[in-house]
Amino acid sequence: EQPEEQAQDALDCYNAGASVLHLHVRGAAGLNPPDLNIYNKALKLIGEKSPIISQIGNGIGAYMDKDGNVRSATLEERLGLLTISPQAEMHTINAGTFEFRTKYGAATFENPLWFNEKYVTGLNEQGIGIEVEVYDLSHVANVLELADKGILKTPIHFSFVMGIMGGIPADPKHIMTFLSELPEGSSWQVITIGRFQLRMTVMAMAMGGNIRTGMEDNIYYSRGVLAESNVQLVERMVRIARDIGREPATVEEAKVMLGLK
Repeated sequence: EQPEEQAQDALDCYNAGASVLHLHVRGAAGLNPPDLNIYNKALKLIGEKSPIISQIGNGIGAYMDKDGNVRSATLEERLGLLTISPQAEMHTINAGTFEFRTKYGAATFENPLWFNEKYVTGLNEQGIGIEVEVYDLSHVANVLELADKGILKTPIHFSFVMGIMGGIPADPKHIMTFLSELPEGSSWQVITIGRFQLRMTVMAMAMGGNIRTGMEDNIYYSRGVLAESNVQLVERMVRIARDIGREPATVEEAKVMLGLK
């Protein structure tokens, strides 16, 4: 949760074979604040401990305001992530607005086109790499519109986020549907939540894609058994990758694959 813990976790996951760290931060209350000082501290400590590629999730997440109310970050607060120092090598943009639902409730996850245009422009000005998360097929069309306008540079790195209520279900056929819509030269990975994560990520690896694992997406190692750590989940995916003949990329190899400085 805290920057010091995240820095150690980053090192452990790097040593286990991970090349990219997708980062959200948490304040003392355990919620996700739009406090840039926490991002600054986390990125500084992570960079001091390991060479892993840092990637900022620009959704930020829910947090507690000064009155004790839980709320989501505003679009302006999310734009503040462009001013983090030290800056991350990559940021994520979310390619469309949709209703993000769980069994505990629902909220509108706002990602209007104008916001993504402004965010991507800010990333381009700083030479920061971009990962595009698509939660539904219409989001791919939004990405292509940004590319057609010349705002989003190609080749594009896509993440298919699957299994979230309100987005596309975690079904193997939907990987194929996403792939059929990608522009030539794109790279891609699968992000799947909960009980779907293991089967869908293994399938993506077998198909030549990239994958994400970790406790943002799934807190279980197996049915009814909580994961001990992010590194435990990384170690399993590295083992499976090698078992099916795929060697995990080093950080330097990943930078080339993702077009990072």
